[in-house]
Amino acid sequence: MRMNELQPGQCAYIQAVEGEGALRHHLLDMGLTPGTEITLQKIAPMGDPIELRLRGYELSIRLEDAEKIQCDIVSEERGVGK
Repeated sequence: MRMNELQPGQCAYIQAVEGEGALRHHLLDMGLTPGTEITLQKIAPMGDPIELRLRGYELSIRLEDAEKIQCDIVSEERGVGK
């Protein structure tokens, strides 16, 4: 599953970060590394960007970038804001 397919409240582990060059390095530098647990907190009203919780902080990323991250779902619900 790709990160952009997650729904609010779903928790997943990052399996792989695709892409090349600067974008891939930027995603990795932000903490989006394989093995990291993430929770999709919310989706912006217009659908983009999405807000994630990982490593004790919140991070917003564009859907276009989220498409490049493969995940495995851990659970459906964790306390999230809507």
